[in-house]
Amino acid sequence: MISLLESWISLLNLPDTFHAIVVKVLLLGAVVLLCFLADVITRKVIAAVLHKIVEKTKTTWDDIIIGKGVLNRLSHIAPAVIVFFLGPLIFPEIGWLTELIRRLCIAYMIGIAIIALFSLFDGLNDIYTSFEKAKRRPIKGYIQLLKIFIALVGIVLIITTILKKSPIGFLSGIGAMSAILILVFKDTILGFVSGIQISANNLVQIGDWIEIPKYGADGTVLDISLQNMRIQNWDKTISTVPLYALVSDSFKNWRGMTESGGRRIKRSIYIDMHSVKFCTPEMLEKLGRYRLLTDYISRRQEEIAEHNRDFSVDADDVLSARRMTNLGTFRAYIMAYLKSNPKIHSDMTFLVRHLQPGPQGLPIEFYVFSNDQEWVNFEGIQADIMDHLLAVLPEFELKVFQSPSGGDFQSLANRLEPSS
Repeated sequence: MISLLESWISLLNLPDTFHAIVVKVLLLGAVVLLCFLADVITRKVIAAVLHKIVEKTKTTWDDIIIGKGVLNRLSHIAPAVIVFFLGPLIFPEIGWLTELIRRLCIAYMIGIAIIALFSLFDGLNDIYTSFEKAKRRPIKGYIQLLKIFIALVGIVLIITTILKKSPIGFLSGIGAMSAILILVFKDTILGFVSGIQISANNLVQIGDWIEIPKYGADGTVLDISLQNMRIQNWDKTISTVPLYALVSDSFKNWRGMTESGGRRIKRSIYIDMHSVKFCTPEMLEKLGRYRLLTDYISRRQEEIAEHNRDFSVDADDVLSARRMTNLGTFRAYIMAYLKSNPKIHSDMTFLVRHLQPGPQGLPIEFYVFSNDQEWVNFEGIQADIMDHLLAVLPEFELKVFQSPSGGDFQSLANRLEPSS
């Protein structure tokens, strides 16, 4: 081919110097043209045809891999192959330049192969993420570690190829720098080990609601990588937490609440102890007309009457006889009201109790679970319960305790002010 080209140019009767330059320029142009054609054929023809074939298949995994640009990246190898075989023909008389061109082509092809592998790994990660198991066992961290390993190997091969050195000898030199490498990749190593522990013990999954007070993170896990975890907080901000923090520090995972089917409601009403008293017959008659208390009051009155008869206690004996209190009746009403509420989970812990009395009165706490875990709905459910219980409290002649405010002191001052 070269001899034929030289014979054609010799017909021009150019000087020897110009003759050699023209040959070199034409050869260089031919190589560039062939590289351009190879690139166009691989990207515009072969890759395009494969794209069409993949689009017609029923599976989705091949679409994901193609969508990551694996074929487009591999197509860049074709021009390098042309240069590898035809480049040395341009300057055959310069041996070191020919050798350098070939080594650079090999290094370039190694780099392209590494980039294509990275795209393939990203596609495999996206395919794995489409499975439900990916939430419990994410592999993104392992893929990132594999990328780092392949990148290091690729860099070594590229350097040794260009310098024409042995990879084994180069790696042995790097081994002497292991202490420095460990220091540089400390976070990566810690993240990898922590990722194995988190995955093995199923501590965190993508989509979990977790709280990490030390880092101010409180929200949903969006992503778990090799070194970090991204969490979207409830104010829509994003927190990035080192992966090893989940192993070295404490955190709270609300997944158990989500899987249980209920969400805890734990609220207290502080009763003014001065308003606690025995129920009068008139009060019992009034409360007995309420549907939720009818059965309780009648049953309770029968139990108390039977007890007083058995122990020969007169009902008017305030100290010895058993009697119903407005606070006990109110507690029974809370239980009946919550049991009748369709938004309260009936198969989980259900408790209404007194807490230790204190300077703020006597706390009546209800400890139940709602069957709606959605945050907005949950807040509405417990707010409705508190609204209702506070509104019906005067029916039991009970008062809520709260510290006096400025308005209370002003009202008291107005009462004590002498009239003119």
